[in-house]
Amino acid sequence: MAEVNVLLTCAGQRVDIVRAFRAALAAGPHSGRVVVSDLDPLSPALFEADLVIELPPVDDPGYGDAVAAACRREGIRAVLPLTDLDPVVLARAAPAIRAAGAVPFLPSPEVALGCQDKWECHLLLQKVGLPSPPTWLPGEVDVADLPFPVLIKPRLGFAGRHIHRCADPRELEFFLGYSPAESVIQQALPGLEFSIDCLGDLDGRALGAVPRAMLQSKGGEQIKGETLDDPQLVELGASTVEGLGLAGPSTVQCFRDDGRILGITDINTRFGGGFPLPQAAGAGYPRMIVGIAAGERPEPRLGAHTPGVVMTRYLDQTILTRDPGGLVPLPPVL
Repeated sequence: MAEVNVLLTCAGQRVDIVRAFRAALAAGPHSGRVVVSDLDPLSPALFEADLVIELPPVDDPGYGDAVAAACRREGIRAVLPLTDLDPVVLARAAPAIRAAGAVPFLPSPEVALGCQDKWECHLLLQKVGLPSPPTWLPGEVDVADLPFPVLIKPRLGFAGRHIHRCADPRELEFFLGYSPAESVIQQALPGLEFSIDCLGDLDGRALGAVPRAMLQSKGGEQIKGETLDDPQLVELGASTVEGLGLAGPSTVQCFRDDGRILGITDINTRFGGGFPLPQAAGAGYPRMIVGIAAGERPEPRLGAHTPGVVMTRYLDQTILTRDPGGLVPLPPVL
């Protein structure tokens, strides 16, 4: 069978994803290595991978070409970003990456940028008939007409940074002046928040959509959650993947109240922070990605996950020591 080497960029703390791909490759039928990159030499994921490669910073003009060169050099077949730092850059570099023999698991550059930019995302969702909360640009709306409470959100942001809830015009004026980021104004939705971990094939066909309840989060990262048996949310995830052409993994966040979807508030064109939940529930996304990179066409598994799988997270660590070759894991001290 084909060897499928997988490159995970900006791997950071995503030890869970590195381990999942290593397990998928070890289980066969395709062999391969998990290759990672990160600028921080202490990023935990570096010590779980089969190979670590050096890449320039994401904002370096040569970043995309460097990824393509690494793909050619290391025989990479699949490229996936693990943070919001480089999906747009990698999507724009897709022709060079494909020419190097690898598949970037990302949508088009326009959709990748649209999913990161809160205003463009609102317009994209409206264009394809998907629900989006009422959203405005500051200075283009009469504050007296706004349905308070509202949120200000950075157009380009991540990890819940610079999001502020405003109860009235006075608070809105203050936080718009306080935030360092170019922002949008969005209606604060009632109801409960849900996430849907999705996977699309290279044609944007929905292969999986696993909804999970957001039981607790910190800094935008899910700490506690549970997978759900929820056809409405599965359908919303699949419709979002196919409506926008979301190739690769994505996470769709939405609010629902009294059985009605009120709006999609975020779309991340990467694995979500709650990745261990859909993985434990049988989604099998790493296995399907390896198969797609090997030329297979997996069948959709919408609604085939196990509901009622609960995750509660805790702190863990990798302990290292320095030797002449650099940092290496230190065996447990008993």
